Amino acid sequence: MAKKRKQQPLLENVEIIDVAAEGKAIAKVDGMAVFVPFAVPGDIVDIQITRKKKSFAEGRVVRFEKYSDNRSVPFCEHFGVCGGCKWQNLPYEEQLKYKNNQVADSLKRIGKVDLPEISQILGAPEDRFYRNKLEYTFSNKRWLTEAEISSEKEFTHKNAVGFHIPGMFDKVLDINKCWLMDDLQNNTRNSVRRFCLDNDYTFFDLRNQNGLMRNLIIRNTSIGEWMVIVVFYDDDSEKRERLMKFIENEYPQITSLLYIINQKANDTITDQEVIVWSGRDHIFEEMEGLKFKIGPKSFFQTNSEQAYHLYEIAREFAQLTGPEVVYDLYTGTGTIANFIARNAKKVVGIEYVEEAIEDAKVNSELNGISNTLFFAGDMKDVLNEDFIDFHGKPDVIITDPPRAGMHDDVINAILLAEPKRIVYVSCNPATQARDLSLLDIKYRVTRVQPVDMFPQTHHVENVVLLERK
Repeated sequence: MAKKRKQQPLLENVEIIDVAAEGKAIAKVDGMAVFVPFAVPGDIVDIQITRKKKSFAEGRVVRFEKYSDNRSVPFCEHFGVCGGCKWQNLPYEEQLKYKNNQVADSLKRIGKVDLPEISQILGAPEDRFYRNKLEYTFSNKRWLTEAEISSEKEFTHKNAVGFHIPGMFDKVLDINKCWLMDDLQNNTRNSVRRFCLDNDYTFFDLRNQNGLMRNLIIRNTSIGEWMVIVVFYDDDSEKRERLMKFIENEYPQITSLLYIINQKANDTITDQEVIVWSGRDHIFEEMEGLKFKIGPKSFFQTNSEQAYHLYEIAREFAQLTGPEVVYDLYTGTGTIANFIARNAKKVVGIEYVEEAIEDAKVNSELNGISNTLFFAGDMKDVLNEDFIDFHGKPDVIITDPPRAGMHDDVINAILLAEPKRIVYVSCNPATQARDLSLLDIKYRVTRVQPVDMFPQTHHVENVVLLERK
């Protein structure tokens, strides 16, 4: 006989007092922290506890007794369901304040190193329509919202094109309008969905791994170029060609129209053949007169305008005067490396993804840059004593690792190389703080500049300058 689950308590008239690092709101009840989504400091709420541990609890708001005076009305019809843009109920200035606090808290609590005054976060000029890439999933198991269920309407189909519901891999919320990217992507997605429904195209079944339509990826750049990638599961040439012709005719402004047939278990396309239907196999971004080629598998910061400001800060922190050798770790498609190359003697970029390194080399060629070298491989294996001896000790290292931060071997290699300055760009202040504590043996933090790349979310980018002691 199954053990009966213990009924969790309902907490009434609880004041929300703060925001946690992962974006949830915080209340304190009898000295215990309680984390809930979709509330803001100043709200008075009733909380149904869903999970309880010794030192903290998690729950959900079941009733708002009083709304905070410091609250915004969410602008998106999908707020609270799709899992993205969780801070729409916070005024943008308040979002920036809590992101600044998040950086300060992580660096002080986890890093435990001496810090200068942390600069005020650089806010985004646009807090909507700022992304240059979105990925949608086709699913035959559409998530029904509470409002739809309570309407008692009969829904004739369960097909959706949208975002995965958090924690439910096979349930997808059908998206009508997403505020993250220029409206052309909304029009494109909705037109593709309508065409597929009208023509009885099957949507992907994530559990049973069948169906025709799998994913839709849309990218654009600040100079008005667009890439649309349609990912099919079934290899049905007749239906595929009908859809691709429809998109091509409906949206002639698409610069790069591509498709993929992906019949493996996961959605990643890095190991898949990309086929050009029309236009180029890439689009271009521009910064300060430099051109950057972006292919279907290329990584590029998803907020183009703020990426430019982020790179400006990295370049300023690097303090390049011309004769320096610079190592750009986790270089991606070489955006930072090429951006700073004119200010240095030589820039050496290292990146795990081979396709990205090929793009980095192309970007140098496109811009007539001859003082860059790029190498593909696992950072902890490439960056070793022999590599440093051969290419020269770096005067400056710029590092922009993934969310997990840097491997201990990479940190040890940096300490061995002993550059004068390290510019550490991070999308995760917690792992950045951990790495700073390891670098503290030889380096001191002299500047800290948070940058908001993702308005309406809790995510924050942070740039730190370390100088050799």
